[in-house]
Amino acid sequence: MRKFLNRSLAMAICAALSTTALATTAPSFDVSEIDKTISPCADFNAFVNAKWVAANPIPADRTRWGAFDQLREHSLQTQRAIVEKAAREANKAKAGSVEQKIGWFYRSGMAEGAIEKAGWAPLKPELAKIDALKSGADIATYLTDSFARGQGGLFQIGTEADFKNSKVQIAYAFQGGLGLPTPDYYEKADHAELRKAYAAYVAKMLELTGTKPAAAKEAAEQVLAFETRLAKASIKPVELRKPENQYHFVSLAEADKLTPNFSWTKFFAAQKADIQGGFSLSQPGFFGEVDKMLADVPVAQWQAYLRFHAIDAAAPYLSKSFAEQHFAFHGKTLNGQQQQEPRWKRVLGAVNNAMGMALGELYVAEAFPPESKARALELVTNVNAALKTRIEKLDWMSDETRQKALEKWSTFLPKIGYPDKWRDWSGLAVKPDDYFGNVLAATQFDYAYEMAKVGKPTDRLEWGMTPQTVNAYYNPLDNTINFPAAILQPPFFDPKADDAINYGGIGAVIGHEATHGFDDEGSQFDAQGNNANWWTKDDREKFDARTAKLVEQFNGYEPLPGKHVNGQLTLGENIADLGGANVAYDALQIALQKNPGENEKKIDGYTPEQRFFLNFARIWRGNIRPQRQEVLLNSDPHSPAQYRAIGAPSNMPAFAEAFGCKAGDAMVRDDAKQVKIW
Repeated sequence: MRKFLNRSLAMAICAALSTTALATTAPSFDVSEIDKTISPCADFNAFVNAKWVAANPIPADRTRWGAFDQLREHSLQTQRAIVEKAAREANKAKAGSVEQKIGWFYRSGMAEGAIEKAGWAPLKPELAKIDALKSGADIATYLTDSFARGQGGLFQIGTEADFKNSKVQIAYAFQGGLGLPTPDYYEKADHAELRKAYAAYVAKMLELTGTKPAAAKEAAEQVLAFETRLAKASIKPVELRKPENQYHFVSLAEADKLTPNFSWTKFFAAQKADIQGGFSLSQPGFFGEVDKMLADVPVAQWQAYLRFHAIDAAAPYLSKSFAEQHFAFHGKTLNGQQQQEPRWKRVLGAVNNAMGMALGELYVAEAFPPESKARALELVTNVNAALKTRIEKLDWMSDETRQKALEKWSTFLPKIGYPDKWRDWSGLAVKPDDYFGNVLAATQFDYAYEMAKVGKPTDRLEWGMTPQTVNAYYNPLDNTINFPAAILQPPFFDPKADDAINYGGIGAVIGHEATHGFDDEGSQFDAQGNNANWWTKDDREKFDARTAKLVEQFNGYEPLPGKHVNGQLTLGENIADLGGANVAYDALQIALQKNPGENEKKIDGYTPEQRFFLNFARIWRGNIRPQRQEVLLNSDPHSPAQYRAIGAPSNMPAFAEAFGCKAGDAMVRDDAKQVKIW
């Protein structure tokens, strides 16, 4: 399910855990990695990270490599040990247990001989359903049935709190159906070669299931034309960040009237969803166009589109020829990845996709003792207290708006490590020798789990990330800040680190997620998680003027020749980075005041303030392939890592003071350009 407004720290990356303590004095930052030939006041990212990046090239099976990726690699080994043990012991494990299901799932995915022998036979029943379609009405019925089986396609369906009544979960229908990253890929001239490569890939996949080359080429052109029409009706990423483009509540009768060729009444009945008053048909223009296509697009063109996407979705779980073609386009052509990951990593990824929270239960038992929760919660409390103080002292906000901001702050719910209650997996049947069947079963099981939430009260204690995910997120619809177990480890959170390192790492992460409650999107939701205005007109104008300066700053960054960061697309994350760094720095100062002996103590020649910024930059170290970077520039709300390392510090007088930077230095913005928000 797409969690529409969850604001996360970074792209989800799985990792392992080291437990931590908050305040010891053992060094935990390798100063030999610092490039002292570069001035920290000229390019702080290069000062901290250039030597490491030069010494750590991107592995062939990766599109990027950095601090997050190192954690993921370490974690995969931990998770591999868990699933391989489960696979070895599955037959003697308790029948129906999580251990048995994960073991059988993993074992079935590693059975390459059986998968190769099956070829694309597991997909034939689905393709036969598509081949049998005769009319637009048949297509509508097929789509309804496909979703009910957990497969879906063409658009997205999920559950989330109602934007206007956050206490209740409703269904959301959301645009989708594109094989390329964003609508721009179907329109802009600089993506023309990629469109050709995509059409060739579509044709190749169709050929693998028996379509003759000439017919496959013609069908591929039809698929591209079909998706181009969808793209023109789709809202683009920048506009999609606006809440009004994510929510459009309608009754079933109103929805049926908007799409006379597609019955939402029949659709949700088949999904067994308790729609009650209605649901969000989130992008009416998109669904209106889909409805027209059900009437005026030839059935053969629909079949080409549906057939290809069924093959594309199944390819990673089929025989080698399918998996290799899937990687050749999605991995190598689109993102620049040179080699496919080894099979065990791909199967482990499938386990995480299918039963991630179940694996998380085993992961937590292995790697995250309960006392770690208490230690992390202490740091969350300290950083949140610093955020409250900042809100109280804002000189640009009126008391009327400030009162509402503090009310929202007071209702933050921090969640640490893992859920208090684990999900029940008893309804999922997993076989030891049917990989494709297990993927389908888990997909349908998860989808039914989502649909069962419709009409139910919102559970603020539910998690949207697994414990083994190296990330953190804020959800404005329930006003929670969430920190999975796996991010509570070095370089974010280190048992051997001084306070400066921990506040520059996990402290900035905590501040980042809390500040999301007040970014350009989060600020449009109130203390209860409802999409409501709690600002005075004058305060909103002041806020917008300040954020506009941050948009301009990031628009100026150019990670690829002629291709700039989209400051509007990345605004929420950039606000959170800036707010998070400021709040965490304040919290560090409070910690140092409580322990005056540490205030002036240097470690490896660096003050606590300097070490704070050193670790803040270190967590963003990394390198990325140009192809992957281009995809992210078009689609990702996060700025490239190197600019996250310098963006916030360059706006902070505390950074200039810590490193003795002067006016005119690249890392020192003059008063007119300096961004001050939270």
